[in-house]
Amino acid sequence: MLGAVVTTSSMAVGSRCQWAEPNVGAVLTQHRTDPRLGPKILESLKHGLTPEAIVHDLEKADPNLKWRQLAVIGADGEGAFFNGAKIMSIAKGKVGRNCVAVGNILRSTAVVDAMVATFEVNEDQPLAERLMRAIEAGDAAGGELKQLKSAALLVVHQESFPYVDLRVDLNSQPLVELRFLWELYEPTAANYVVRAVDPDQAPGAA
Repeated sequence: MLGAVVTTSSMAVGSRCQWAEPNVGAVLTQHRTDPRLGPKILESLKHGLTPEAIVHDLEKADPNLKWRQLAVIGADGEGAFFNGAKIMSIAKGKVGRNCVAVGNILRSTAVVDAMVATFEVNEDQPLAERLMRAIEAGDAAGGELKQLKSAALLVVHQESFPYVDLRVDLNSQPLVELRFLWELYEPTAANYVVRAVDPDQAPGAA
């Protein structure tokens, strides 16, 4: 499985910032976000470029990248990040074991460290749960300076459609709401895949 989780102080973050494709990789594009970068980076991963090489090439080719923050992970678990020079707030990126975390407008760089450390120590959990625990740990470590308003969780697996795609577009406690949605969805996630690919075997079928 591959996936991403994100939260921010503006609304509808899930529609703009996170991208993932089965057997390819996952991408976060943040801070004066350019949603075009998500599909572009995934396409580069398909062509065999490493996350580090993709970030390097974009930095040379895209003059606006100085405004951006990126996190990229490939299907092999290799990750890379980019923090643009025009990001004026506290920002950090860190590559961990099978993960990469980034953040801006942070209270401290400890936020990113907490996300990586929490993801790494929860290897026994499903990916979506590991992602949730990681971002919750980042929030507990200080989170963003501004009030959070939206959050999103995206996980892809073997099919062309997401295994999990949950979004909180506007809420005063988006991570609390996202946790609520994930705990409701988790017991049904695999069944929705069965309904799509083998409906005769889906629970409740005649």
